[in-house]
Amino acid sequence: MLHALTGDSHAAGPVGPGHPTSGWWDALIGPGRALDTDRWFVVAPNVLGGCQGSTGPSSLRPDGRRWGAAFPFVTQRDQVAVEAGLSDELGVERWALVIGGSMGGMRALEWAVTYPERTDALLLLATPASASAEQIAWTTIQLHAIRSDPHWQDGDYHDTDRGPHAGLGLARRLAHVTYRSEPELAVRFGRAPQGAEDPWNGGRYQVESYLDHHAAKLVRRFDAGSYVTLSEAMNSHDIGRDRGGTRTALRRVTARTLVAGVDSDRLYPPSQQAELAAGIPGADRLRVIESPYGHDGFLIETEQVAALVRELVG
Repeated sequence: MLHALTGDSHAAGPVGPGHPTSGWWDALIGPGRALDTDRWFVVAPNVLGGCQGSTGPSSLRPDGRRWGAAFPFVTQRDQVAVEAGLSDELGVERWALVIGGSMGGMRALEWAVTYPERTDALLLLATPASASAEQIAWTTIQLHAIRSDPHWQDGDYHDTDRGPHAGLGLARRLAHVTYRSEPELAVRFGRAPQGAEDPWNGGRYQVESYLDHHAAKLVRRFDAGSYVTLSEAMNSHDIGRDRGGTRTALRRVTARTLVAGVDSDRLYPPSQQAELAAGIPGADRLRVIESPYGHDGFLIETEQVAALVRELVG
C-alpha cells in the first residue's frame, strides 16, 4: 500500500503520538474490512525523500549534519527500488496486491513494470502513466512558493530558527484547490464569509479559512524540503522513460489489474487512467469512482475503493 504526497505509513489506526489524525485509509484496513488483516499482511512504507521515517532532506547525514540541499534528486523508480529492498528484508518475494493512488499510484505502476514477477495484483487509483504538462505546471508554482520564502535558505534551513513555513503554506493552499472540485467548493462554501469576518474589510471568506486551516495543518507536520523532493519526483514520473515509450512499458505488466479514476478529478483526470486501462494487458475497462470531492475522492470514497479491492483479492 503506497501513500500519496503528504501521506505516510499511518494508513490505519487511531490518533496517537505523531499521528494527529486517524489512518488515511483506516476504513479500508482491519479485520473483516476489504484489506482484511486477519487474512493479509499489510505494509505501507514511508517513501524515500519523505519526513515520516525514511531518509529525506531533514534526516541526518553520517557526519551529523542534515541532508538539506545536498539530498539527491530521486525519481519514483528510485523510490520503488528502495521499497523492493524493504521487501527483501521482510522476506516477501511476491505481493498479493500493490495498491496506490495519486503519487502512490505512480509507484504502484512502477512496481508492476519494474518487478512484474513480484506483483500478483495491481490497483491503480487516480494516477497517470506520466506527469502531464499541466500537472508539472501546478507543481512548479508550488515549488516557486517554497523557494521564494526567505527562510528557505537554498534548502539548508533545518538547523536554523525558522523554516519556509509561509512558502509551504502557500504551496499547500494551491495544491488543495486542485485536490477538490469546483462544485464541491461551491456547495460547501459559496461566497459566505467566515463567521463574523467581513471580506471587504480585511476578513476572510469561508473558503479562505478552509485553505488556511489545511495550510497550518501541513506546516505543523511536514518538512518543506521533503515537499520539494517528492514534488520533483512526481514531475519526473514517466513509466515509458528508457523503456521504449508508454505503450511498450505498460505491456510489461503481468499483474491482474484494475484501474480507476474519479469522475470529478481535475488534477489527474479519468482520461489518464483510461490510457492505463487500455495499455495494460488484462486490465479490461476503466472503473469510475463517483464522487463530488475531486482528486481526493480516492481517499474519501472508501466503499467504492473497497469494492475494487475485493474484486481483485476476494
